[in-house]
Amino acid sequence: MRTTMEALQAFEATVGRYFVELENLDMTQLLAKPNEEEWSIGQMYMHLIQSAQFMHLRNVDLCLAGNDVLSGQELDKTENGRAAFERGSFPPIRIRVPASPQYTPQQPENKEQLTEGLRGVVERMRRTEIALSQPHQGNKAIHPNFGALDATEWFLLVEMHYRHHLLQLERLQHFLVNQKFDFH
Repeated sequence: MRTTMEALQAFEATVGRYFVELENLDMTQLLAKPNEEEWSIGQMYMHLIQSAQFMHLRNVDLCLAGNDVLSGQELDKTENGRAAFERGSFPPIRIRVPASPQYTPQQPENKEQLTEGLRGVVERMRRTEIALSQPHQGNKAIHPNFGALDATEWFLLVEMHYRHHLLQLERLQHFLVNQKFDFH
């Protein structure tokens, strides 16, 4: 398993790629969807920002604070969770969740919203990595697919999640090229 510093460095490199790709897109491209069931690139960016801020890093904070979490011995990872952490990545498959107001991200208002959101996640990841370098309890919080994860595992999950969505980004860029968008 990666150290938190290695994960932070890999995360920053992945976010660097997201910034480069964002620079090459205009709002029309960011909002374009292959169909009603799939997300736009802008929605995917919103998902990455929101899931990191309001799920992954929130659970790191809860585990570190010992609030609303399980004691370290009560539960373990699911088989999917064990496999993901052994591989150090999500499986290279599309993960589909039915569209819903609670899960489907909104379209971004502008590129600045995405830029600022990504910067905010990077800053929070840097602060969180420092907090994780201090001794802490093995408190865990439940992930809906991976089971009980501790603070370090929730942190590592952010980098794995961002890396996993590069596959979706490539698929959506392919869609844009095939739709004859002026894509650089």
